Amino acid sequence: MGIEVDRAEGCYIYDKSGKRYLDLISGIAVTNIGHRHPYVISAIKDQLDRYQHVIPFGEFSQDPQNKLADKLASLLPKTLNCSYFVNSGTEANEAALKLAKRVTGRFEVVAMRGGYHGGTHGSLSVSGNEVKKQAFRPFVPGSTFVDFNRTDDLYAITHKTAAVIVEPVMGDAGVRIPAPGYLKALRARCDETGALLIFDEIQTGLGRTGTLYAFERFNVIPDILTTAKAFGGGMPIGAFISSKENMELLTHDPILGHITTFGGHPVCCAAALANLEVLTDQEPWLGLVVEKGELFKELLAHKRIKEVRQIGLMLAVELESAEQVDTVIAELLKRGIIGFYFLSTRNAFRLAPPLCISEDEIRWASAEILAVLSTL
Repeated sequence: MGIEVDRAEGCYIYDKSGKRYLDLISGIAVTNIGHRHPYVISAIKDQLDRYQHVIPFGEFSQDPQNKLADKLASLLPKTLNCSYFVNSGTEANEAALKLAKRVTGRFEVVAMRGGYHGGTHGSLSVSGNEVKKQAFRPFVPGSTFVDFNRTDDLYAITHKTAAVIVEPVMGDAGVRIPAPGYLKALRARCDETGALLIFDEIQTGLGRTGTLYAFERFNVIPDILTTAKAFGGGMPIGAFISSKENMELLTHDPILGHITTFGGHPVCCAAALANLEVLTDQEPWLGLVVEKGELFKELLAHKRIKEVRQIGLMLAVELESAEQVDTVIAELLKRGIIGFYFLSTRNAFRLAPPLCISEDEIRWASAEILAVLSTL
């Protein structure tokens, strides 16, 4: 996009000429609490004054890791009480797949067509974009793909299935929202066959859909939860989370069943803890996400728009073509607004602003989007 970044604050990024851009994508669903929230910055500085890296994760007891794990356990269901910290979303998904195989003794995985779980080999193996995958075959064997929201396909989950991995709201597929009852049917089929249910909440986590994690909106609890992107408040960190009973299986046969050098980095953990505290204890933004998202959808009415798919502050605005999407993104940039496309849904552009965006900013951005659409 060519912006020479000078600084960022709140909902805005500033280039070296001083031009201000309203960030409507949050670094692709990363800066949910805005850029450089002062509480997170303070936590980072405080930790830097103590120590950075001291040893790979798990060898020493470190307060940033322990406090972050405790905070997550206090916010999540009792069956998601044990966290393992990694560096990114794709690492979290890789580890979740390993854990599912270890727990079940099976190797087959059911995933969704159009799903996206990361760029590493195992994550690509269960991602559904064949164009993105083709150059990197062969992949990890055992993956079966079904259609999201199609309950008849759930019979592909059998007693040979180790896990089903799914985004509760499919992100890169263009914000595909589960039909009423679909995730509960998926949960029931996993229970029936003994397969573990993995919810990839890399994009949907940390308030993006209006609850801390999207599974809360649908009242369906996964066996393994993965999180990253907005988890660190702008710092790189991910996690896979399950029950202590499941996670203890990674400690023997073999020992160190999952290892990482920089996962659980104390500075990143300090930032992630501060980020959670901002969202759940300090700012009112989480409780306003649904209202703000619905306002965006209400305002985005135009003859050029084929559909707006929206849940919370996670939106896909579908147009006629990829060319129209590229034109809109380029024109918005000239007007000081940052939008972005989807890798797998090129005829739609994404909106995922920081949760701290104001009503006035939503109204202004929507008016600018409509003005650009009127030029097509």
